[in-house]
Amino acid sequence: MDETYNYREVQGRIFDIQRYSIHDGPGIRTIVFLKGCVLRCLWCCNPESQEFGIQTMTVAGEKKVIGEDTTAGRVLDIVERDRPYYRRSGGGLTLSGGESLCQPEFAKALLYGAKMRGINTAMESMGCAKYEVIEELLPYLDDYLLDIKHTDPQKHKRFTGRENNLMLENAARIAQSGMTRLSIRVPVVPTFNDTVQEIAAIAAFAGRLKNVYRLHLLPYHRLGQDKYEGLGREYRMKDILPPAGEKMELLLRTAREASGLECQIGG
Repeated sequence: MDETYNYREVQGRIFDIQRYSIHDGPGIRTIVFLKGCVLRCLWCCNPESQEFGIQTMTVAGEKKVIGEDTTAGRVLDIVERDRPYYRRSGGGLTLSGGESLCQPEFAKALLYGAKMRGINTAMESMGCAKYEVIEELLPYLDDYLLDIKHTDPQKHKRFTGRENNLMLENAARIAQSGMTRLSIRVPVVPTFNDTVQEIAAIAAFAGRLKNVYRLHLLPYHRLGQDKYEGLGREYRMKDILPPAGEKMELLLRTAREASGLECQIGG
């Protein structure tokens, strides 16, 4: 590591810091949510993350400013408060969003600074950036939690706003690098990718990648629906119900058979 790198002063924009999380990586974690995303997934539970700009959202009848400019040093000082929990549980820092790769220098500073402090690192990401951007982060990343939503580029575009060719190419290159523990995460969304055939195709793709640790099926939920109203936006999935438990179990068996990987619901 370059100890002359002044990571503390690198600036970025966040919209939340969630402590004591048991999701998005091993152990007890602090999740830092970065603002900005290149996709517009119809089911997104963090619509306030999509725009990089600072916004106002109505929450419980009151106006709330969404977005804060800060430095990597200030964020990591908050992350470090829970070091005893990380040490006991194997947890650490997770970057989320939005898409962390939309703020690559800030993401690098956070990951670098965490590693300098001996804190485990993870990043939840769609891998939607030039590979050279991702490659800059890999040396400081213990766990890459990579979303793969579909194998069909046109259906991916209809539901997210962009085709997925670049993301699938990056998944193969990240796996090939062997520089980070790679987990594949699949949001299971009715009308988008919840058929046996679609999950089998995603799982088979994941099974062909090298160095994949685990495949997670994440059931669609509507917990972020009120945020759309608070932002003055329409929630276009309001008539879509979460998948039933029996359906998720069927898709879990499908994923295991198609991928040969360790698979689980949630995580």
